[in-house]
Amino acid sequence: MNHERSGELYDRALSVMPGGVNSSVRAAIEPYPPFADHGEGGHLIDADGNRYVDWVMGLGPLLLGHDLPEQVQSEVQRHASAGPMYGMPTEIEVEHAEFVARHVPSVEMLRFVNSGTEATVSATRLARGYTDRNKIVVMQGSYHGANDSTLVEGDIDERGPSTQGIPTEFAEHTIPVPFNDPEAASEAFEEHGDDIAAVLVEPILANKGIVHPVDGYHETLRDLCDDYGSLLIWDEVITGFRVGGLGCAQSKFGIEPDVTTFGKIIGGGFPVGAIGGKSEIISQFTPSGDVFQAGTFSGHPVTMAAGLETLRFAAENDVYEHVNRLGEQLREGLTEIVREQAPNYTVAGTDSMFKLIFTRDGPENVADTCAGGCKQNESCPRYDYCPKTGADVAAAETDRWRRRFWPAMKEQGVFLSQNQFESQFVSYGHTEEDVEKTLAAYREAL
Repeated sequence: MNHERSGELYDRALSVMPGGVNSSVRAAIEPYPPFADHGEGGHLIDADGNRYVDWVMGLGPLLLGHDLPEQVQSEVQRHASAGPMYGMPTEIEVEHAEFVARHVPSVEMLRFVNSGTEATVSATRLARGYTDRNKIVVMQGSYHGANDSTLVEGDIDERGPSTQGIPTEFAEHTIPVPFNDPEAASEAFEEHGDDIAAVLVEPILANKGIVHPVDGYHETLRDLCDDYGSLLIWDEVITGFRVGGLGCAQSKFGIEPDVTTFGKIIGGGFPVGAIGGKSEIISQFTPSGDVFQAGTFSGHPVTMAAGLETLRFAAENDVYEHVNRLGEQLREGLTEIVREQAPNYTVAGTDSMFKLIFTRDGPENVADTCAGGCKQNESCPRYDYCPKTGADVAAAETDRWRRRFWPAMKEQGVFLSQNQFESQFVSYGHTEEDVEKTLAAYREAL
């Protein structure tokens, strides 16, 4: 493949943008990232005309693929042609909120914002305002956007900011605990329970390699929050309207959080975020409550139209059956490949998400391991080796993935997330031929 044009664009970008990008992960690939030109269905065409099977799908928002159905396109164009934006309420944002509230079990009321980061920032402020407490429990290695309250590393006893620019004092109010460790969560509440405003957690660690919860973990968090009067916040920015369909991951796991943060699919490919939950809690946002939250572009009519029509199309067609079936085929195919070629590696995922984690250890006998991706099944021979925490994923062979595997896949016309930790996503625009080509590329690259 020729990448000359992408190289030229990256040289120009380095002069006017830090690292040549507007989001750090885009610069993860060496020597430079491919620059996108346009998309077609489940495919991406870069600035040099190279065509890839695209499993990144904009990092998750493109449930329907790059070619939006006519009903979605027409609604987007209709609202865009009516005027860029108004700074006033519109009917479409009411309709979108009503749709979400009808389908997501825990949601009675929503506040739309403009990104997943803004959603988690607002949700943590809401939790502190509602409970009159300061501390937030998060999972070690989790990512909840560029949020000062969650860019924290360490443990219950010692913690600090994970990036420059955040005062050390801020980190004192964030308590990182390992995902899938109920004892650590209980210890955090025993020590700080009277000042814990909320637990902020992904239902599945989807920003860290796809790690499923062990049996009973989310039930433990729910019980701890109930016992201590804290809020349980589920970050469904990635899993929302992908895992569990229109009911989101909370319907799949049977847990009702107090607050849910959304992003990605809920905007149909346009900038979006949302905070949903019980009316008693969400109504604490201004102007009905005392927790300030506002945004000029919140509830933007074009975004609202794109998001609502995407979800309506998914409700009226076989979108989830299609993407989940292809996701299962990918995971089962990958499982067969790693059994033969790389038995230490772990296939993970659910519904329309998949990931190959380059874990370093595995069982001697892999014949009876989970065929559709690791689900933390205690009877599986791989159970003790499957990642249980973000640290487990980080301990994988990330250099091998970045320097050898990803470039090999790209050269075979398969585009995967440029960060080894992030999920891959199936869209309605993908086909069985895309799955077959991808599995052949994995077999060759491994």
